[in-house]
Amino acid sequence: MTTTSATTATSTVQNTVANTANSDRQAIAKNFDQFLTLLTTQLKAQDPTAPLNTNDFTAQLVQFASVEQQIKSNDTLNSLLQTTQTSNAANALGFVGKTISASGVTTYLQNNSAKWSINAERGGTATITIKNEAGSIVATKTMTVNAGPQDYTWDGKTSDDTTAPAGKYTITITGKDNNNQSFNIATSISGVVDSVDLTTAPATLLIGTIGISMDKIKTISDGI
Repeated sequence: MTTTSATTATSTVQNTVANTANSDRQAIAKNFDQFLTLLTTQLKAQDPTAPLNTNDFTAQLVQFASVEQQIKSNDTLNSLLQTTQTSNAANALGFVGKTISASGVTTYLQNNSAKWSINAERGGTATITIKNEAGSIVATKTMTVNAGPQDYTWDGKTSDDTTAPAGKYTITITGKDNNNQSFNIATSISGVVDSVDLTTAPATLLIGTIGISMDKIKTISDGI
């Protein structure tokens, strides 16, 4: 989705909320008409010698007023929803052109280079498995890792020493310390946001065709 189409999506969100509000008002208005019809029929059909108790009338009118108040509350909530969604869309579009890092395991191999940021709970040996878009293992490697954040860059070499084609690849890392105890190694990816998908909640930032939910972002910076 381009920036232009993202802006169009923002307008679509606004129109959808407005249409929903109009539909709700029409449905409740129809209920009003039904209520008035029932009340009028009740008045016409009452026994003149035993008219409807005024307390019953009062209770029904209170119910009528409550429905009217609910309509106004729904309109207010729909207006707030539309404002919030429009604001969120504008905020998301502000990420276009920014470099972000986010939790993730999939990134691009370009010019024989794919980089992940990793964060190891403690030092030890890491076993790295890299898979292509089809889910097939293309490379397995072992390396020494230190505790804390660091980068891992794959040169695109497969297990049979050929060069993998450019595309999306996913990494899996398992760590073991000197006592052969497993430990966690978190991964994250980075790149420049070139478009935004506003059809999801929260919005999805796109680095090429790799989608990153806004709630997964760790850092934001200008430029590359």
